[in-house]
Amino acid sequence: MTAVEQAFVGTWRLVSYEFRRADGKLTFPLGEDPAGMLVYDAQGNMAAQAMRRNRSRFRADSVSGGTAEEIREAFEGYIAYFGTWTIDEQAGAVIHHVTASWYPNFIGTDQVRYYEFQQNRLMLRTPPRDSGSEKRTGLLTWERGA
Repeated sequence: MTAVEQAFVGTWRLVSYEFRRADGKLTFPLGEDPAGMLVYDAQGNMAAQAMRRNRSRFRADSVSGGTAEEIREAFEGYIAYFGTWTIDEQAGAVIHHVTASWYPNFIGTDQVRYYEFQQNRLMLRTPPRDSGSEKRTGLLTWERGA
């Protein structure tokens, strides 16, 4: 295991989750105080979860009892996937090879994140991607220890 790979191994707590649009406008898809955990192990497995804090509860006390609106809000306020990970040191990227995901279109894909370490923080930047009619780039800031 390389020194860079060793730096990733462990549990990370989400500090911020933001996207910048091509016009420079900053957005916070999961609010300005999201909750999340990112785990990398030495065997090459990873798992990521992030959510908007204070999501509304379903009126019915049943997982399958939500209204269409409640289900949509719950889905849009939560992100989760797991799989394996590899490092491309030359590109400065960690690649998440997605095995399973809350978003079906991620399954079987490679999610590239450009990394930067700053003391006990890990900054992960997404490549620019289309979001409807605009391009945006995500920046997720993680802190070691959950």
